[in-house]
Amino acid sequence: MISLIGSTAVMAAWLGSGVLAVLGLAAGFRRSPELLRGAKYAAGFVFLAMATAVGAMEWALLTHDFSVEYVSHVGSIETPAYYSAISLWSSLEGSILFWAFILSAYTGLVVYVQRRSISRLLPYALGVLGLVGLFFYGLVATVASPFGLVSPAPLNGPGPNPLLQNHPLMGIHPPLLYLGYVGMAVPFAFAIAALLSGKVDEEWIRTTRRWTVTPWAFLSLGVVAGAWWSYEVLGWGGYW
Repeated sequence: MISLIGSTAVMAAWLGSGVLAVLGLAAGFRRSPELLRGAKYAAGFVFLAMATAVGAMEWALLTHDFSVEYVSHVGSIETPAYYSAISLWSSLEGSILFWAFILSAYTGLVVYVQRRSISRLLPYALGVLGLVGLFFYGLVATVASPFGLVSPAPLNGPGPNPLLQNHPLMGIHPPLLYLGYVGMAVPFAFAIAALLSGKVDEEWIRTTRRWTVTPWAFLSLGVVAGAWWSYEVLGWGGYW
């Protein structure tokens, strides 16, 4: 059931991102408030769908549901609850799921922060974020899905890599980096929006600056946290 809920939610996000891309770009080219409103609703839908998918995976990890393929690869009964929860980003498929969720959250945040904006940049930016989301949600829905089923389900799993269980920063450092990396999609979207709208003036620079400083700050904190962590883990050579 968890696998079905998660995979369905990701597929819904993938489809919703396509709707967001179409409505956002159409709203920009046609200057249509109605289409822009639809794009905003689509962005909210995508965020809720991805939040459902992440919630389903976290439930599977914390309840040790080894019928879920990802859990059977990174989970174990002996793993403490904290490290079970953060093992969401301890391997490829879960990391991409988390990456896609953060992208949906940033897209929703753009809608919220710009909810009263009448800028011509917003619809194009939402459309571009929808196109970016099509790629990442598509990965999670297809070749990098963590929601595959294992039958018969094993009684236990190997747990996360031991090097990822020796420091609580495992729960802080990767999310900081993801918030930085993924956050750069927003200034990218506004830069493309400026080109598409023909408004290559100070407005897009002012707008983009706010959305650039935030991920830059997260990346800076991530580098500091990574340096601290790697100093205590000789496997990374004492540097990050």
